[in-house]
Amino acid sequence: MPKQKTHKASKKRFRLTASGKAKHRMSGTSHLAARMSQKRKRQLRGTTVTTDNNSKKIAEVLAGNSY
Repeated sequence: MPKQKTHKASKKRFRLTASGKAKHRMSGTSHLAARMSQKRKRQLRGTTVTTDNNSKKIAEVLAGNSY
């Protein structure tokens, strides 16, 4: 049987928690932040957890390799 390969784009964007949920960085944080309000920039800090349905799909494409 061939092995399932890790989806490299997903590997760079997601990380699985111990309970199997997927953490990710909020979108809209890389550039063009000068036009955002301070409140919006503050709310975009850190990571958030995806929904359960998306976590299952992300765990499949990561093939057990959470970095």
